[in-house]
Amino acid sequence: MDPLEFVIAIAGMVLMFVTFWILLLRKDRRRAPIEPEGNYDLGELAAMAESFRDRIDTLESILDAEVPDWREQNEHGEH
Repeated sequence: MDPLEFVIAIAGMVLMFVTFWILLLRKDRRRAPIEPEGNYDLGELAAMAESFRDRIDTLESILDAEVPDWREQNEHGEH
């Protein structure tokens, strides 16, 4: 077998493998579509906002107890 024929045969096998792999990946994506990130309804967003508000309130109460003048020290202390 000529070295050029060997290189061509290897390149052909690699190209077939890559093609097969890409087709498998596309098939998996079609079977299980992924929801785009950020696709929430209004109820979910309201629940997330309430959860974040509760967390912020908890963190602020901890800071108030540990560092009483943290609001004055923080230049973005508006709430």
